[in-house]
Amino acid sequence: MAAVSLKDKIPPQNLDAEKAALGAMLLDIDAVAAVTGLLQPSDFYSIQHQYIYKAILSISDSNQTPDIISLTDELRKNNLLEASGGPGYIASLPEMVPSSANVRYYAELIKNTSVRRSLIKTAGEIVSLTHDESIDNNTILDTAQKQIFALSEAVQVSSVMSLQEIIPEAVDNIEMLFRNKGELSGIPSGLSLLDEKTSGFHSSELIIIGARPSIGKTALAISMAVNISIVQKRPSAFFSLEMPRLDLVKRIISIQSSVPLANLRTGRLTASQLKRMMDANSKLFEAPLYIVDTPYMRLNDLKTLARQCKMQNKVEIIFIDYIGLISNENALLPRHEQVAEISRSLKGLARELKIPIVVLSQVKREVEGGKPTLADLRESGSLEQDADVVMMMHRSRTDDEGKGVIPTELIIAKQRNGPLGTIPLNFVTSTTKYEQNSNDSADRN
Repeated sequence: MAAVSLKDKIPPQNLDAEKAALGAMLLDIDAVAAVTGLLQPSDFYSIQHQYIYKAILSISDSNQTPDIISLTDELRKNNLLEASGGPGYIASLPEMVPSSANVRYYAELIKNTSVRRSLIKTAGEIVSLTHDESIDNNTILDTAQKQIFALSEAVQVSSVMSLQEIIPEAVDNIEMLFRNKGELSGIPSGLSLLDEKTSGFHSSELIIIGARPSIGKTALAISMAVNISIVQKRPSAFFSLEMPRLDLVKRIISIQSSVPLANLRTGRLTASQLKRMMDANSKLFEAPLYIVDTPYMRLNDLKTLARQCKMQNKVEIIFIDYIGLISNENALLPRHEQVAEISRSLKGLARELKIPIVVLSQVKREVEGGKPTLADLRESGSLEQDADVVMMMHRSRTDDEGKGVIPTELIIAKQRNGPLGTIPLNFVTSTTKYEQNSNDSADRN
């Protein structure tokens, strides 16, 4: 049996980098600002260094300059001076580095070893869970994923960039739009009047579509997904938390073939309808549309599957039907707090994956019969706050009776980077398809 090396016994650490980083912070106040967004006290392996770093942060937060004297005084005040190595050790830290120029590099070395220690700890906890036969496999897998993703999110660091660094990127983007004048900068929805207002759905956007039940939120989202994946041949994913996948696909076939959905559900098809359905299916087989059919999905599971769709299938947009069926890990929280966390997480996911995420949401019961507004989004005001675009659907319930085509308004109630307005649509009841009302134009407000 091979001997266990000393390296296998000692957790990953870099004490020299820790000393150098602390020394640099005592040489230059700007060095403190350079690392505070990257390092937490727990990232230091040495408990002495954790005490010292906490004291430096405390001094800096008090608008004072950390140096040997102020640091020694702060540690003595908290009865931590001897536990931090004593005055002699504090005085030796600035001698570890010639200047503060490389403090960011030292901090990254510290962070790297900290992440590795966290991974070792997490792996140990997972191993311990696997030996507990009272815990089922799904719970173990879910716990492992949550811990790994939590660690992954914790190591993401924000960067500060100057205008000089960002302007060239902005100019390149504007020049590209100028060269492609008339073309959309985002993913087309298939509704030209809507795309004229929004320029398409853009990377990192969270788009909310709100309406009362049975107004047609799902039908609108399916119509958009069909256009994006089947007509434009751009990969998209549809998370169907409410409708079973067979019902969803029957709607897609109805939209694509123009065969009434009722005929597809009963199997009562004419010869011509059967041919149209088969012709449509040949196109659907090639369409890069991916269906996720899981009722009442947990937030972390949704994020995991969204990442998989992006990585494995290269999806460019995700539709989620609907936010009220996403469950938070902490079921004890009030529902509005759960929805707020879900909303923030979905916005963060859109930015992480660099794709638009379209989420359906119900609006309050009180709006029944009237036009919904931003304030009517159900369960949490954070939906309004986190969303880049909010669209509301409205039609009179009296229009539903006995009509093959039902006029519907799509109201752009919020758009961070574009105008508001109302888009006239027609809902084709036989195929549950939304089409643009060609007799009207969009509200130009």
